[in-house]
Amino acid sequence: MSREFAISSSNLLTFGAQPVTSGMVHIRGDRIAAVTGPDAARRNADGALRVLDAGNRPVMPGFIDAHAHVEVAARVMYTHVDARAPRCGSVQDVLDAIRDGLGRFQSDGWLFAQGNLFMDRKLKEGRLPTREELDSVSREVAIALRAGGHITVLNSKALERMGLDDRYEPPKGTITGKTVVEKDASGRLTGVIKEMDNLLPFPKLSEQEIRQALRDGVTRLFTRFGVTTIGEISETPEGLRSMGQLAKSGELTSRIRTFLWTPGTVKWDELEGIADWARGKGIDTVSGLFEIHGIKIFSDGGYSAANAAVKQPFCVGDKCHMGELALTREELLRVMEIARQAGLQLAVHANGDRAQEVVCETIASAGGSPSGSLRIRIEHAGNFLPDYEATVGTWRRAGILPSPQPVFIYTFGDYFPDYLGEYGKRGRFPFRRLLGEGWDIPASSDIWVGSEENVTNPFFGIWCAVARQGFSGETIEPDQEISVEDALRMYTINGAKVFVREHELGSLEAGKLADVIVLSEDPRRVPKDRLKDLQVDYVFRGGEMVYARPGAEPLRETVI
Repeated sequence: MSREFAISSSNLLTFGAQPVTSGMVHIRGDRIAAVTGPDAARRNADGALRVLDAGNRPVMPGFIDAHAHVEVAARVMYTHVDARAPRCGSVQDVLDAIRDGLGRFQSDGWLFAQGNLFMDRKLKEGRLPTREELDSVSREVAIALRAGGHITVLNSKALERMGLDDRYEPPKGTITGKTVVEKDASGRLTGVIKEMDNLLPFPKLSEQEIRQALRDGVTRLFTRFGVTTIGEISETPEGLRSMGQLAKSGELTSRIRTFLWTPGTVKWDELEGIADWARGKGIDTVSGLFEIHGIKIFSDGGYSAANAAVKQPFCVGDKCHMGELALTREELLRVMEIARQAGLQLAVHANGDRAQEVVCETIASAGGSPSGSLRIRIEHAGNFLPDYEATVGTWRRAGILPSPQPVFIYTFGDYFPDYLGEYGKRGRFPFRRLLGEGWDIPASSDIWVGSEENVTNPFFGIWCAVARQGFSGETIEPDQEISVEDALRMYTINGAKVFVREHELGSLEAGKLADVIVLSEDPRRVPKDRLKDLQVDYVFRGGEMVYARPGAEPLRETVI
């Protein structure tokens, strides 16, 4: 396709400083030359101008998924049995799925299965499968059912192969928080482990297999849903090399801006040399397409494992506690300085309100977040704010950028009160209030192990933000519902702002990258319940068509 052309529509959603509702997006090379009418486009063209007419279908900027785990999601597609609810509605369904997968997914005597976050709430029995139930599937194969990224259930063979017995004492913590090896009243291991996934012997893929998984995964999970930019939380150096190779060979269909996970991908003792990682360190970075953007660290764990650091205690069974901080003040200050010197944006995982306040007060005590492109992000800030004024006050003092996830309304919005009582019934995803106070919050999938099947489709996230329906059907704090247009902004211009890249992404304006999508229908004009079913017909990344939906109405081509 010529690199100078225009996409026309009577229904433009530009999200620019001066909105244009009808006309042409004039593209030259990989940039938008102008958003204008046909006469001006023809005058400014270098010769005859090719026009692709979308009719009245909406044309808008590509979606931005600000926080995802592309490599993890792609690997899991290839290596794990899918045992998630609602496709598995009961414990028996889960066991049947794992049994059916024994022949196809077994590797080196192990079988891994993917279950949901809060799987114990989503199965009809209201609990996880037990060690004994997994043993009924196989005592010869080591089975690990990963109920999200924070809790795993092991059968007896898996416990044996990991060297876990009734005398085992877990390490104080791992990368994501306090570790737990659960025991019953008699002191016998139940098979449930928490915050120990990085200790599991995951199936090894060759670099060729990783590359294939990533090529397929990016298109299947992101590009076909109109996502043209992804904020990737890195997993392995091999995965980064594969992404770089795909970018270099022209096979990467969405842009990837990577945060180096520390101390996962990059060890603590490697941090001083992280500038070398930012410059590539054996990785093929491609400007604008695959780049090292920042550093990602954890300050606490997850809600599903009751390890988020909160200000009121979790009560699970007969045990009450307030979660764990996984990051010291000294560690945070060190990483802040290293990120600043390396020219990288720092993203800090802080689920719980206590974690957010401690992190933000530490940042404030050091003079606050850097300005400009190095402004610090707090991942998951905005999902749960029961003490709104206090927590948001620390955001202001620190000068951070909050990065919440609307998809979590469905994933676990119902379950905060189960763990936190009355405290968990307020401040869940207060997006209307945050937007009203001027916080340009973005949106993201945070896809990892245990995510819902459709989290990478921005229209699912938009439906979550608008309908606010939890997994069980409960409407979560309906007074915080936002408009479809505001939800679209979270996935476009606000997504660009959290990367501090609003000068090149997130809206249809002259000079910006030509990331443009054509929708099948106008999301502002369909019933709320149909939002999550909308489709993207065409995806252009940098002026190149990288996806066309099978069966989509063709774009009518003319020359002016």
